[in-house]
Parts: sequence; C-alpha cells; structure tokens
Amino acid sequence: MAQGESTPDTKTTELTVPRDVSGLDRDEAARLIAELSARVARANDEYHRQDAPTISDAAYDRMKLDLARLESRFPDLALQDSPTQKVGAAPAEGFSKVTHAQRMMSLGNAFSEEDVNDFVARVRSFLNLPEDAPLEFTAEPKIDGLSLSLRYEDGELVQAATRGDGSVGENVTANARVIADIPKTLAGKPAGIVEIRGEVYMSHEDFARLNATEGGKTFANPRNAAAGSLRQIDPSVTARRPLMFFAYSWGELSEPLGQTQMQAVERLKELGFRINPLTRICRNASELVAAWAEIEQQRATLGYDIDGVVYKVNDLDYQSRLGFRSTTPRWALAHKFPAETAWTRLERIEIQVGRTGALSPVARLDPVTVGGVVVSNATLHNEDYIAGRDSNGAEIREGRDIREGDWVKLYRAGDVIPKIADVDLSRRPADSRPYQFPEICPECGSDAIREPGDSVRRCTGGLICPAQAIEKLKHFVGRAAFDIDGLGARQIEMFFADQTLPIREPADIFTLAQRDAENLAKLKNRDGFGEKSVEKLFAAIEKSRDIALKRLIFALGIRHVGEVAAATLARHFGTWEALLAAIDGAAHEPAFTAPDDKARRAALPDSPNWAELTGIDGIGATLVRSLVTTFQQEAERASIDRLLAQLHVLPDDSSAQQQTEISGLTLVFTGTLEKMTRAEAKARAEEMGAKVAGSVSAKTNLLVAGAGAGSKAKKAADLGVKVIDEDEWLKISAR
Repeated sequence: MAQGESTPDTKTTELTVPRDVSGLDRDEAARLIAELSARVARANDEYHRQDAPTISDAAYDRMKLDLARLESRFPDLALQDSPTQKVGAAPAEGFSKVTHAQRMMSLGNAFSEEDVNDFVARVRSFLNLPEDAPLEFTAEPKIDGLSLSLRYEDGELVQAATRGDGSVGENVTANARVIADIPKTLAGKPAGIVEIRGEVYMSHEDFARLNATEGGKTFANPRNAAAGSLRQIDPSVTARRPLMFFAYSWGELSEPLGQTQMQAVERLKELGFRINPLTRICRNASELVAAWAEIEQQRATLGYDIDGVVYKVNDLDYQSRLGFRSTTPRWALAHKFPAETAWTRLERIEIQVGRTGALSPVARLDPVTVGGVVVSNATLHNEDYIAGRDSNGAEIREGRDIREGDWVKLYRAGDVIPKIADVDLSRRPADSRPYQFPEICPECGSDAIREPGDSVRRCTGGLICPAQAIEKLKHFVGRAAFDIDGLGARQIEMFFADQTLPIREPADIFTLAQRDAENLAKLKNRDGFGEKSVEKLFAAIEKSRDIALKRLIFALGIRHVGEVAAATLARHFGTWEALLAAIDGAAHEPAFTAPDDKARRAALPDSPNWAELTGIDGIGATLVRSLVTTFQQEAERASIDRLLAQLHVLPDDSSAQQQTEISGLTLVFTGTLEKMTRAEAKARAEEMGAKVAGSVSAKTNLLVAGAGAGSKAKKAADLGVKVIDEDEWLKISAR
C-alpha cells in the first residue's frame, strides 16, 4: 500500500478537489497530491490485508480519481506515494510469501459516462487509431471478492496466491485446493505453465447461513467472509466455508489462450473454470455504458456482490501495446456503481499525528451500517474541510461546518469507503460550538503550524515527537522497505517505549543484537519472546543489512518519496553514492538556495545537480526540494549516516534486466511522433532499460525529435547531445 504519512484508523475518503484543476497553482497542486497520497495508506491495509474495511469503495476510488486528474495536469509534480502508484497491501503474517511471476495489477476507475468516453479516447490516442477504426471491448461484472492467482504446471495445480501488494502475495495453496470451483487438474492437461486469475467470493445465501451458524465472528459482508475464509491457517475450516470462484484473467502462460480477451475467457471455460455469463462485447463507449446500466439493473438479483463493471480492450495485441502504468493497465477500466448513504451522530473529533507531522482529524461516529458494513470512523481531511471550505477557500456543503454532536450523512461509494457528505443543522445541539483545530501537537506539545497556502497543519517537533518517530520506524520496517520478519508495528511500539533495549531510530535496529548480548536483561526472557523467536529476529535483522537501493530510499520515509519515486531515483543514479552526491550538490546550488520560484528558474542553468534531479521523468521540483531539505537537516542527516554505517546498499540492477543498445542511457522525447505515441515510445524505452527524462541536460545521451521539435532540440545541439528522428527511433525500439 502507499506509504504516505500515518492515517487515521479508518478508511480514508477523497479530498475536495475542483473538477477543473487547470486553475490550481503548482504549490496548491503539490499540496493536494501529497495529502491525497497520505490518506489512503491505512485504508488499503484494512481492506486488502486485514479484510476489515471501516470505510467505503468509491469515496476511496474518488480520491484516486482526483489524484490521477491532478497528476495528469501536473505530471512533474506527481507524488509517487499516492494511491495511483499502489496495489493492494502487503501480505499478512502467518502465510509464506509468493512472488508473482507477473504483477497482479489494480484497475483505474470511472464514475460517469464522461469518464468512460475519456477512457476510450485515451486508448484510441495511445494506439493512434482514428475514430472510424474498429475497436472492441469486453464488459463484465466486477466481482466484490478476493483476488486469487492459480498456477498450473502441466495441467496440475501447484500454487495459489492472493494478490498481496501486487508483487508478493500469500501462499494459500492448501486452502484453494478445497474450493469446489477451482479445478485441481485442468481439462486436457495443457503442457507448461498456465497461471489463471480470478475472484474468490461468497453468495448472499451462503453468507447469511455462515453468519447464522458460525457462532463466532460475525462478518460484515460477503467479501470479508470470503477473504477471511480463504485466509484460514487450517484448510479444513476453509473447506467448511461455501467459497466460489470466477476466472477472468491470467498471468504467466507457456502458450497464449487466444487472440482476444473474449477468446481467452472462453478458453478458461474449456479448461474447467466458471466464467461470468454476463460478459459481452461492446464496440464503443455508448455500448459500454449501456452494458453497465443493464448489469446494474440485474445487481440485486445476481445472488452475489458486484460493485461495478470492468471494461477491457478485446484485442490482446492492442493490450500488449497499451501496456501498464505503474499499478494499472492502460487497456482496462472499472466503472463503479453509485454510492450508498446513512445518517449517524458524530460523537467526537480526534487528532492523530502522522510520520511527517501532519495532524489528521478523525470522526468517531455512532456505529451505523452503510451498504452492509458497520462504520464507526471517518476521516475529516483537514481543518478547512471541517470548517466547510475546500482547498481554494470555496464553500463545500453550502458552508456548513462539522461539529462534535452533529448528525452527519455518510456517503459510501462502490461498497467499501465512507465520507461525511453533509450535516443536518436542524438536529444540531443548542450548545454546539465550532470545532477549534489544535495549534499544539497533542503528542509532544510542540507548535503545530500551517504554512501559507498549505492545507495541512504539521507538528514542528520532528524527532522529539514520539508519534512521528514511531510512525517513521513503522514505515522503515514495512513490507516495501526493510521488511524484517518479526519486527512489525506492534514490536516497534514496544521497543520504542523500552528503557533497556530501545529502538528510537533506524540505526538502533541493527545494534539490537549487540546491545542484547551486553545486557543482563535478555530479550529472550521477556513476554512475547523466546530463545527461538529472538534468534529468528536477529537473523532477519542481519539479513536485511543487504538492502536494495530503491528499498533504502523508500524506507527513509522522506515526504513525497514513495515506492515508485524511490525506484525511479535508484534506476537513474544506480548507487547510493551517486544519489547522495547529486543531493549534496543540489543543496549548495542557486536553484535550491534561491528565495522564490522566479529566482530558482533563473538559477537553473547554473544548477546542474538540481537540473538533473528535476529532469528525471516523474520526479518534480516539490519532491526534490523535500529530498534535499531532509538531507540538510543536521539531526536527520546524522541519523541517516548512522544507519548507512550498518548497511551494505546493493546497486540498482533494473537496467541490467534487458541489455540493449540504450540500456542505462538517458533519453528525452520532443516534438510530435507520427508512428508511435509519446506515451508508447516512453514505455518502450523504459522496457529497454533506458532512463527517460523530461528535459535536456548535459547528462542526456539521446534526443528523439519528432515533428515540430523546438527548444529542446536547440539545447541538445548546443550541448552536443546526439539527436535522432522518429524513423531511427523505430529501428532502435524494434531491436
């Protein structure tokens, strides 16, 4: 899941973002992107890993849509720890891990007919298809269950894994074998590898029967019941639960299943899987929307939960060309159903402090069922949202503020995530008072300031604030960072409070074994630990000293630097030393030290390190400023230096995965490409191991100039950078 700053213990809902984001200034866009990214982390974990969502699916989806619109309008400000860059959540403890041969992706979302039209237009634009060129799509119900990948070798089921974080899932093979819908042997026993993907779910009838007879935990909805049943350590429990499975996709294959999506799905049926009978072919956006409307009308009579309709480009060659963004395919879209609502009382507003110091308000509610899920918490975003204003100062909810004791309307879209949509002023208590947002951190007592133009108030305590320190440490040991077995969030909280063997900063983790050996009060003698568990913990810590560069960068928890940004920086610089040299160099250059944006832009020609950092495709000035500022803080830098003394940082090898003539080179595309869209060209260059930058600098190796190339071509000529045309690029990309 996206590791933004700590979020409330509730599903996070979307910020109020104007439909037209073109009028936002860059600083405001950067702030919105950062806040949106941070607020969904815990929501992902609750839904995908804990199977216990506390808030709802389309408010969450709406946040991701707003974030995608902002990133599309301000691509150089795109924050890589945003929900658009994440899939699912890390695997749960208790199951062995499975690394997927091909990543299990999430889907982009649509909420309106306009969104569907935009999707079709984007596909045509990427493929350079005119309006009259035939283009087919499939439309199928979006099952609300748990994603599962089934690996068959020579026709025999050998492995089953949940999606997890998209790259690594949980091994649930024994449990999958007891689900009647999942064949143990494929019909015809095809040779080689066949990896089938689909959704485990439970019917409404079986769900009601389970809750009536289980006698233990009462599940909130069929999706939670299905996920909880599949994740039983004892397969015999899973066998007693009435689980079902629809197949709709595939991963690694020795032989193609067909030439089109529909042919491949029909092939899944021939292999012995159940496929959804409502899947159909559509030929344009209007037919897609019509299919969505027809399926929505049947929703209540299906006997199982769906939360939308999935559209996919039918031609598999087109799918291959369209490829993927960081977490979603360009050739598919999930069109969600409208939201559900309910009224309840807001008991109190609490403040939680995240790892970057952000004060996040949380609504504690009288529990209420919304769409089959009991909701007792919701985020309130920030003080403006509580006051009835959006980030631009315009009224929301017609200016109605939110107060403790209010009756509030919960909006629950797409069957997973709630938000407070409105307030009933007629039921407001007579002694009600506007909520006063704190200006002092509730955790450490430091001033909580709100910088001009910022929508978030932040604690200034830094390392002295225990909430920030603990959340940073939790982030550090997370699955996408150091991933130390036996050292999770609960253990971090314990060690942080410990007076004998404390862990107060990341470097303390790697001295724990030595300090334990020198201490009379051994860790093995404490509650929750034994000799074996301590040995395993110390071994896991020792193993994690060898760390991939991208994981280290992400683990540092620098604001705006998420997994994708960390991987991008690692790929570009290759080694920790090269990255550090660029950061330190940029810190002393005019572009960083200049007092304002105008002065920084003027200073860019004399700021080669700053220009290199901000010129990396996908890395914007806001992220670079956060990165450089962090390393200039004396206490932060000292903490990082102490950590690095304990580690062996492995150089990035992503460019070595496919050795081509442009592996490791930095490319820039400019002008109009006529035979391949810019997006397709960029994706192909990265597949070939090249780095794609957004601007020309002395470190650019190759400029691909299409028709109408302007200032970038001139700058490349001035710098002596090799320039090629589109035809030459096509020859290179075809090799």
